[in-house]
Amino acid sequence: MVRVLRSCIQSILKMVNSFIGMAGIAMILYSAWMIRVWQKETGDLPFSSDSQYPPPWFICTFLILGAVFCIITCAGHVAAETANGCCLYLYMVFLVVLIMLEASLAVDVILHPDWDKDFPIDPTGNFDKFQKFIKSNFDMCKWVGLSLVSVQGLSLLMSMILKGLGPHISYDSDDEYGPDRVPLLKNAPPYAKNETWLRINEKASR
Repeated sequence: MVRVLRSCIQSILKMVNSFIGMAGIAMILYSAWMIRVWQKETGDLPFSSDSQYPPPWFICTFLILGAVFCIITCAGHVAAETANGCCLYLYMVFLVVLIMLEASLAVDVILHPDWDKDFPIDPTGNFDKFQKFIKSNFDMCKWVGLSLVSVQGLSLLMSMILKGLGPHISYDSDDEYGPDRVPLLKNAPPYAKNETWLRINEKASR
């Protein structure tokens, strides 16, 4: 029963974790599109040291966020597949830090109406376009953001449950034949136990 439940939790965690990866891929593709537009308008790459323009922080932010989301997705898939405690702890730490950053950003936007003035000027103008798009489609963007945070919270919950269930049991070990599985050996003499264990090990090795 525990094995079936663990497999179900692993499948759900992989599926939910994939949505975070899709969001990261979308951010990377959007960043690639902005880089292409920048290159057409200026003739230089945005990260070139010989560029005469200030670095486009908005493009860098989207690119880094997309890469972080993809890294978290890879870590989540490894943790779900192996059900290893260390991997699950690392994945949960990534999710907690990401959720805390998103929550702090949301609180700053709500409590600070002039939050956009804290950012430097974007030479590409993509930040202004993105801000206008969010204002004109606020309801859709709000539900997209809430869905993404909900997916992250569900991934954190699934990883905690999977951690509580523990790792897979190896059926190649001698622990498979515990005292409860062979009750006749409880009151048997030592030489009978040794012979029985030898027979069990021979059958297991075949």
